[in-house]
Amino acid sequence: RHLVTQWQMADGKNILIRPIRPEDAKIEQDFIRQLSPQSKYFRFMQAVHELTPQMLVRFTQIDYDREMALIGVDQKNDEEMEVGVVRYVINPDGKSCEFAIVISDEWHHKGLAFQLMNYIMDIARDRNLVVMEGEVMSSNKEMLRLASKLGFKATTSPDDPRLVLVSRYL
Repeated sequence: RHLVTQWQMADGKNILIRPIRPEDAKIEQDFIRQLSPQSKYFRFMQAVHELTPQMLVRFTQIDYDREMALIGVDQKNDEEMEVGVVRYVINPDGKSCEFAIVISDEWHHKGLAFQLMNYIMDIARDRNLVVMEGEVMSSNKEMLRLASKLGFKATTSPDDPRLVLVSRYL
């Protein structure tokens, strides 16, 4: 509950940012379904049409000792609509974590990704994590720009030149 916050966009619209909950399965599935094929590919690095029941459970039933997932929610006609999600999973070393983020296509370039990333980095820092890292498709120029703006260092993956490894100290 203490992680729930409101964020006001430049245009005055309020977005609720909160941890994902098991009862969010429907809005999570709806969110993934409405993503463009490119956004789905950049997030999952493979063709995904919708989440399998197992993926849906995995993404909405969080083990808060090992991971965190936050969603950005817009209120439309008294219903919540997910517009973005960011998550991290703590690596086996217990000091670093891997992140993933995806924003609804119609919400790109509005500052939501920057806001979600900063908030989840604050949470990771508060949990004594030291490094946040991620894998980004080299063709995902928007995410690479965002990572740079957030202070992540980028290196080409030695295993796959199509991937860029981004990391930063928290």
